[in-house]
Amino acid sequence: MDGDGLAELDARITGCRACPRLVEWREEVARTKRAAFADQTYWGRPVPGFGPSDAALLIVGLAPAAHGGNRTGRMFTGDRSGEVLYAALHDVGLASRGTSVSVDDGLELYGVRVTSPVHCAPPANKPTPTERDTCRPWLVRELELLRPSLRAVVVLGAFGWQAALPALAEAGWTVPRPRPVFAHGAHVLLDARLDGPDGPEGPEGLKGLELFGCFHVSQRNTFTGRLTPAMLRDVLRTAARAAGLTTPDPG
Repeated sequence: MDGDGLAELDARITGCRACPRLVEWREEVARTKRAAFADQTYWGRPVPGFGPSDAALLIVGLAPAAHGGNRTGRMFTGDRSGEVLYAALHDVGLASRGTSVSVDDGLELYGVRVTSPVHCAPPANKPTPTERDTCRPWLVRELELLRPSLRAVVVLGAFGWQAALPALAEAGWTVPRPRPVFAHGAHVLLDARLDGPDGPEGPEGLKGLELFGCFHVSQRNTFTGRLTPAMLRDVLRTAARAAGLTTPDPG
């Protein structure tokens, strides 16, 4: 895995200004702030992925939260959605701690990386399809850099699913047609494409991939019980094992 390449990608992402609406919104939020965080300096830029460069499992969300990742500079950090996600990752043995409050809190992820198809906080948590498509090359490149180690992907929510499928196809995996429909617990096997630019064996280091769907860890889903901690842990545990990661048996 090209760790320097991924670090360079993350640095390039943080300087992106391709979507005027998102740039205006993220910077306005960073200036005005939420009262509870008035004494903090907001990140106010695109938020790169988080996790090791040789991750076997990738979690794909939606976009940074205005007062979460847009404030802290790290995916799913400093908001309620992140509290649910990292608690579950810790419970299944994939994170060093169950909370994620700041970039210097010491949190480590084990074999898993977290990213999103849109790297800027959008108004009302709703990126447009055009913004999603404009941001896609970042996800494609991240997948390309991870592909020697990547074995499984968990996508949180229908928006992320719709964004991930074409990115996975561009990065070298074969996505079935018609495209699989999102559902919680969806499981799709993606073969490595054999007609890639690197010859009949396909792109170097590329293997098949197991794709899983999971309801998003949004407050709407977690507060209403549509997604429970047990449901989330089950998906993460199944995907981790598909990726070859060791997780403790549920007690």
